[in-house]
Amino acid sequence: MFPERLSEVQIAVQHALDQAVARLPAGDLRDAIGYAAQGGKRLRAFLVLESAALFGISQAQALPAAAAVEALHAYSLVHDDMPCMDDDALRRGQPTVHVKWDEATAVLTGDALQTLAFELCCDPTLGPADRRVALVSALAQASGAAGMVYGQALDIAAETAAAPLTLDEITRLQAGKTGALISFAAEAGAILAGADRAPLAAYARALGLAFQIADDILDVEGDAALVGKQVGKDAQAGKATFVSLLGLESAKSRAAALIDEAEAALAPYGAKAQNLREAARFVISRDK
Repeated sequence: MFPERLSEVQIAVQHALDQAVARLPAGDLRDAIGYAAQGGKRLRAFLVLESAALFGISQAQALPAAAAVEALHAYSLVHDDMPCMDDDALRRGQPTVHVKWDEATAVLTGDALQTLAFELCCDPTLGPADRRVALVSALAQASGAAGMVYGQALDIAAETAAAPLTLDEITRLQAGKTGALISFAAEAGAILAGADRAPLAAYARALGLAFQIADDILDVEGDAALVGKQVGKDAQAGKATFVSLLGLESAKSRAAALIDEAEAALAPYGAKAQNLREAARFVISRDK
């Protein structure tokens, strides 16, 4: 059930992003935006659509929010891959934007994808204006200087720190860099419904941390051809990760325990949350 549903989401969200990009002025910038918006797991979009479904909100109504979070995520990857950040040449199995075009185009591509995300959150399809404003506010908080960008800043600072980060410090870093956007995605349905966000927030906190631990494990055990980017980079750089601090087996155990926490948080929704439970299991069983 989950693989089929994820595939449906991937197709629907890609179509929505393609339509949004097609409305932009033609040229190299539009080509780069479209390129950066291609592919990926679309897990964040899946979380938006499935959290919305818990409250009876249809896929068609929630789709702009799902496309928005993927546009925002794509922007973060374009900038994260640049030489001044993580300096990666490969993303989703393809040359990164600054490699395929140039650094200036990559900066502008990220800028445009970020603003496109907020434009999509204003789509009247999503419902009443107050709900859309709440969605925009939540995305801004999740992606800005108290969320994803904050996590990235901590990550950059750690590269030149006198000592490797502690487990608590890495947990705080990843709660911003990876977890904040996952939290937004999982809570989006409740925001659109004007419902209590607490159960989905608890689910997302555990899921986001498990996701990052799984990423650290893939950096050790993953196949670059499947992962779509260079692996082993953290170890080469002497970077502190959940694996380096906990050990490989303990990191796997911690990720599994977090998924149990995530599933438990979904109890109020009963059988309606089955796809979200399966998504949690997917997070620590994926090979890319």
